[in-house]
Amino acid sequence: MRNLHLKTLKMRDICSLPERKTLQVITMGCSKNIVDTEHLLAQVDGSFDIVPDGEDCRVDFLLINTCGFIGDAKEESIQTILEAVERKKKGDVGKILVFGCLSQRYMTEMPELIPEVDGWFGARDLIPVIKALGCREKPGKRSSRCRRDSHLPYAFLKISEGCDRRCSYCAIPFIRGPHRSVPIEELVKEAGELAAAGVKELVLIAQDTTYYGLDLYKRRALAELLERLSAIEAIRRIRIHYSYPADFPEDVLDQMADNPKVCRYMDIPLQHVADEVLSKMHRNVDGTWTRALIRKMRERVPGIVLRTTMIVGHPGEGEKEFEELLDFVREARFERLGAFTYSEEEGTYGAEHFDDSVPEEEKAARLSRLMEVQKEISYAFNESRIGTEIAVLVDTFNDGILVCRSEFESPDVDGEILVKYQPGIMKLPADEMVGKFIRVKVISADEYDLVADFIEIEQ
Repeated sequence: MRNLHLKTLKMRDICSLPERKTLQVITMGCSKNIVDTEHLLAQVDGSFDIVPDGEDCRVDFLLINTCGFIGDAKEESIQTILEAVERKKKGDVGKILVFGCLSQRYMTEMPELIPEVDGWFGARDLIPVIKALGCREKPGKRSSRCRRDSHLPYAFLKISEGCDRRCSYCAIPFIRGPHRSVPIEELVKEAGELAAAGVKELVLIAQDTTYYGLDLYKRRALAELLERLSAIEAIRRIRIHYSYPADFPEDVLDQMADNPKVCRYMDIPLQHVADEVLSKMHRNVDGTWTRALIRKMRERVPGIVLRTTMIVGHPGEGEKEFEELLDFVREARFERLGAFTYSEEEGTYGAEHFDDSVPEEEKAARLSRLMEVQKEISYAFNESRIGTEIAVLVDTFNDGILVCRSEFESPDVDGEILVKYQPGIMKLPADEMVGKFIRVKVISADEYDLVADFIEIEQ
């Protein structure tokens, strides 16, 4: 999916100033790429007029932040580059600069395949990209961001880069490099700037959030970071994504149980539960450990909502192992679960050492069976919430509906809570409701979304 960076082009007195060049940015892939783009744009802010992605006009520079994680993402990134080349041939683009995961992964091959691109840069080459745009790095603005969706009351905060894990199916370590934590002081500064811009909720992201701090402080420091971020008064919610199960830092559970700003929500991609599959995945845990961890989370943090992802069709997964996975999902009853089929990625340990022996048709069938099980679990969880009163954050307003989330829904990946806008009762214009915390009562549910009635605006 293409992500859109919007910066309003305002009328200003430019009669005595040279005309500024134009820059258009296309960001592919995940929220971590969005943050990279926003940091880069903060460095060049003031040097360009930013043209929204999708706007059909001539631009001096077209910058593409690519994704290269799995096959579909790579194909979409390549197609986007080829479309940019066609625009350049028509005279609609001056120079094309490409960076991110795809170019990092195929730095040798891509310039030969698409020579029309004016510059190729890796995923860790933000400073060289800034220089290629004719700008100088602004060290004082390293924590600043030009936000893509500045109207939204939540923002992603990337707390580290790279990964020291060596999961056999994953290409991230040799794309993004080793784990590197962002110092706590820099993250607090960045979060403070986001809060000053109206952000109420932070979503902590990384390749592995629970590894945070080991490189800088020689200890896992995620709980300490949560405490420091919670001290920012305007930040009302903090949630954690991309947690790794092995050596999980239990003091994070204490923060979740005792700190009202930390959402009782954990995104922890488990990928599987069968020992044979986990061993071939190089996940450093077994099924017994995994089951015990889930029990511990539910015991230590009453009411916690767990999100996970699973891979079906991985080498080593026969029907026995898949049935064990289904039984585990029924037993653990994850409130949120996503899944995908195994995709052999060149350069990974799995691609070099294992046969991708499960037919694609069987992978698709297993995925369907798993998601049917999860659909029932998700619906039962949502149905259990009917009649409850909850606090929600209003993200957007659309067609008479306030689109909201509680602490149990994460943006982009989970369902939403829909509340009818009632100006006579709410006593605020619809656009002023965005960013407010309101109390609602859930009145209906389906597998993904809830519908609720407004009660009051929370202070």
